[in-house]
Amino acid sequence: MSDSSVSGGSGCGGSVSSREILLVVHTGRRSNVRVAQEVAARFAEAGVKLRVLEDEAPDLDPSCYAQVVPADDKAAEGAELVFVLGGDGTLLRAAELARAAGVPVLGVNLGRVGFLAEADSDALFEAIGHVIQRDYDVEERMTLDIIAVLDGEVLESTWALNEASVEKSMRERILDVVVEVDGRPVSAFGCDGVLVATPTGSTAYAFSAGGPVVWPDVQALLVVPSNAHALFSRPLVVSPASVVALEVDAGGHPAVLCADGRRTVELPPGARVEVAGGSTPLRLVRLRQGPFADRLVEKFSLPVQGWRGPAAG
Repeated sequence: MSDSSVSGGSGCGGSVSSREILLVVHTGRRSNVRVAQEVAARFAEAGVKLRVLEDEAPDLDPSCYAQVVPADDKAAEGAELVFVLGGDGTLLRAAELARAAGVPVLGVNLGRVGFLAEADSDALFEAIGHVIQRDYDVEERMTLDIIAVLDGEVLESTWALNEASVEKSMRERILDVVVEVDGRPVSAFGCDGVLVATPTGSTAYAFSAGGPVVWPDVQALLVVPSNAHALFSRPLVVSPASVVALEVDAGGHPAVLCADGRRTVELPPGARVEVAGGSTPLRLVRLRQGPFADRLVEKFSLPVQGWRGPAAG
């Protein structure tokens, strides 16, 4: 890891400050815990207080944080931001806490691809320096509001940053669904599932299912079938103001609704899932303003040999 912004030191003491950050860590790896200790020390030296989640606190040095909080909707209240150490899964977990409080999230990737993270591990201390100096921007990312109903009764109401997926619950069965956009049927087919994704989620599950990559500043919803048995099962890009509904065949098999791979609910035959642009966005910290194309090439190791650049003049 390079240290380009913050002076060194090993202690956890620091000056008194009203600034406070929620630290969220994937503590399942010992290396992450060691990194978290270094991060805590750097923030403490700058007088920035840390709070940590109660299920992560036992793995961290208690001298380096000021408060332990439950992992609920109030965990990030009053914090300047949520500082995340881990992969995209850890960031999505942190997003659940941050969105409720309207607090921005800064992810440092300690996992593999880490597409949602703003910095990789080799830029960790540079990222800390930006936070200490308040040298960062915040952008809002579109989310999804999701509701599942059966015979007029609400089964689940939730949200997602990346995608909502309706998938078959039994491996040996085919899921029969009808796709509806803005109150009108578009197509019906048997499949493994259907995803409704945001532009942020276009590089996640939807990408693996064959969907397009959408630049994050584009406002749109993606509808991506997964292994559909149909002549027309292409991904759709629809208005951010549209409502997409997925109806599970009443005479077919049960399904499962999953939001961001984290929150799931069983769907009986005949259930209906409605997905719309979210009423509350997620706020993400940005340390650099480089083109999204550069991030795409870097994260996916895309070949760009032979590129000559724009024509002069």
